[in-house]
Amino acid sequence: QVQLVESGGGLVQAGESLRLSCAASGRTFSLSAMGWFRQPPGKEREFVAAISWSGPSSGSVFYGDSVKGRFTMTRDNAKNTVDLQMNGLKPEDTAVYFCAAKRSGSYSSSRPYEYDYWGQGTQVTVSS
Repeated sequence: QVQLVESGGGLVQAGESLRLSCAASGRTFSLSAMGWFRQPPGKEREFVAAISWSGPSSGSVFYGDSVKGRFTMTRDNAKNTVDLQMNGLKPEDTAVYFCAAKRSGSYSSSRPYEYDYWGQGTQVTVSS
């Protein structure tokens, strides 16, 4: 089992930045990738970014089109954490952001059902 805990959400104005963090504990050595998803009010869960956790592509990152160029995902293997630096935030970025992890499969997949573990989510609100 793997446990995920997000932190860093909050309320900001459009154009500002926020940094989210996700701490993983448990059997993290078994993971193939970690990702960030978000769910806007009344909408389906949306892929944000994912990072390869192990293997030849370890450290490689895949971004959703809506955040490419504005968000940066990084990891700290020693601390078992992943961060999401969000710059140039827009009102449409308002959502609950979830950290997720998968035991197998490519990091370059945006399908939430492929992920095995989920955090509780953290709210990000961007005012115009």
